Formats: sequence, C-alpha cells, structure tokens
Amino acid sequence: PLPLSYVVHDGPSRHTPLLLLHGLFGSKSNFQSLAKVLVHRTGRKVLTVDARNHGESPHSPLLTYEAMSSDVQHLLRQLRLNRCVVIGHTMGGKTAMALALQRPELVECLVSVDVSPTKTTAASKFPTYISAMTSVNIPNGIPRSTARRLAEEQLRPTIQEAAIRQFLLTNLVESEGRYLWRVNLEAISQHLVDIMNFPDFQLPYPRPALLGGNSSKDYAEIERLFPEAEIEYVPNAGHWVHVDQPQIFTDAICRFL
Repeated sequence: PLPLSYVVHDGPSRHTPLLLLHGLFGSKSNFQSLAKVLVHRTGRKVLTVDARNHGESPHSPLLTYEAMSSDVQHLLRQLRLNRCVVIGHTMGGKTAMALALQRPELVECLVSVDVSPTKTTAASKFPTYISAMTSVNIPNGIPRSTARRLAEEQLRPTIQEAAIRQFLLTNLVESEGRYLWRVNLEAISQHLVDIMNFPDFQLPYPRPALLGGNSSKDYAEIERLFPEAEIEYVPNAGHWVHVDQPQIFTDAICRFL
C-alpha cells in the first residue's frame, strides 16, 4: 500500500467519520466544498483523500481497485480508525465498493455516486483525454496563468467541452519552473481496462449502501453484492452530481446517514 495524501476537516461529533474518494483524473480538492458542508450538517469528521497516481499521493505503475482499497486500509490503520463511512464518486465509488466487499468490518456504510459494481462502458473518451494531455507542450519559466491558457488552447481542438478542459487543467502544476501533469497518465493509460472493470467478488456486503446513477441493467449485480442497498436518482444532474445539484445531493447523504 501507498501512503495517501489527505486533509482532515474536523467536526465535533463522535460518530463514525466520513471518507471522500474522488474519481478518475480528480483529486481531494474536488470535494473540499462538500466536505465543509457535511461537517456543518452532520458534525462528523470528514477526510478528503488523493488516490494513488492522483493529486499529491505517490505514483505507482499499479492502478487497480484491489491496490486502491489496500491504500485506504493502510490510511485507516495510520489514523487509528476502526471503521468509516466511505463516499466515492465513479473510480472512488468503485474503490469504496471494493473496500466494503474486501473488508466489510471497516465500512459502516457506503455511498457510491454515478457508478455500479459492474463494467463501465462509457469510457471511449478517456484515451482521447490522455493523448491530448500528453501532447501538451508548455515553455519553462512562464507565469502560471499563461501556462494554463496555453494548455487549454492545446486541449481545445480535441476536448470541446469547456467543463472537462477546466477539470483536467486542475492537474497542471509547476515544479522547479517546469509545468507538468500531477496525475500519472502512463499508469492510467496502462490500467484503463482495470479502472473500467470491477473485480470479481463472491460474498456480499451486508450493511447499508446508497447507490445512484445506475442503469437498470446493473440491478441484478447490485442486489447480489449489496442486498441492503438503496438506489436514488438525482434529477437534472450530470456526471458531477455534487456540483450540479449540491443541495439535493447532500440532503440524500444526510438522510441516508
């Protein structure tokens, strides 16, 4: 396991803390606003975490759900937490489900956003994103605002959606006068099939779960692996549910808790 980068948002409650896991190409910064809202509404301690090969966490050539689950287990031991509530978005949601199925005693309950415990099919654009990001070429020693503008201009011909460009650009960082991507594009490219798939588990998770954004074709597998799961749809929301409908999203989590 790798030592993950994390931020603790402290709350006064002694209830089980919440652990927020981001999606592919994301980082713990994606959930800073949500973490503050959840601390305010629940009183619980909330941890936002960078997955391996993302944000400020270490890089590794390995990027599978078993490995990412192992990283979270290591973090819980490091923080001396006997259990947590895990909330994950897409890749983070699958990591949360893998952790719950591997080590159910560590997960009091889980929330998985916009992903099911099945193969993800809508992945055709990810290789395009990786190729476009790899092709970006930025001169050394220029201001960050200029570097970001140049990077966006180079991404625009391939990635037309402005919101996706802005999301990917959160990974552009400066190191010793050079601009680079903090996300490990090579590892993601090598393990894209693993990220889109889901490990084969036999024993179900016996505790409550809240899942959303699932196709009806996934119901049988959800029921097999998560027999206590509730499924909730958030209206008028796209992939980033917590951004599109923050009030409805946090209401759903608080009701579930």
